Amino acid sequence: MKACVDADLCIGCGLCAEECPAVFEMDGSLAVVKVDSVPADAEDACRSAAEACPVDAITVE
Repeated sequence: MKACVDADLCIGCGLCAEECPAVFEMDGSLAVVKVDSVPADAEDACRSAAEACPVDAITVE
């Protein structure tokens, strides 16, 4: 599973980094994915973070 943050859409609210710190972190005022592949034990939290994103900047595939 891979996660991606669209930097053009991200508003830097930090919700994803709070919801799934194993995958997302804040880089200044934008969220970034810090892993190449989502760890199996973080997949549910990663999906939750994507669903919680207020601007739908996160895709998970």
